[in-house]
Amino acid sequence: MKEIQTFAKQYQKDMGWEISEESYAKSRDSLLNNYMLLTTEVAEVAEELRKAFNLTASYVEDGMDENQAFELAKIKIKENVGKELSDCLAYMLKFYNYFGIDAEESFYAKMEEVKNRKNKDLVKPLK
Repeated sequence: MKEIQTFAKQYQKDMGWEISEESYAKSRDSLLNNYMLLTTEVAEVAEELRKAFNLTASYVEDGMDENQAFELAKIKIKENVGKELSDCLAYMLKFYNYFGIDAEESFYAKMEEVKNRKNKDLVKPLK
């Protein structure tokens, strides 16, 4: 993760896509703009999921087994989901870099915090 974070920092600098540190107003505007761009990319992941669910329903309507239909739909959207998740990661790394946060360290610390929560969901997800 450290390599990708370092790469992202240099890439964003080379492309002129860094979050501004020129002044409070420019930083605020840049942070808000990048946050909006991140949420747009998250919405594009949701759109790909919607496509998969609609494809699944269409295949089932044509007589395909539901699980097989969903597996086929996942294959059809896999490339685009990967692209949209990469866009999300790029924006998230931009925030990590702006605030000087080690993404890998932060991730593992958060997962440990979640594991030790007292208010964890007791119901296991459906399989």
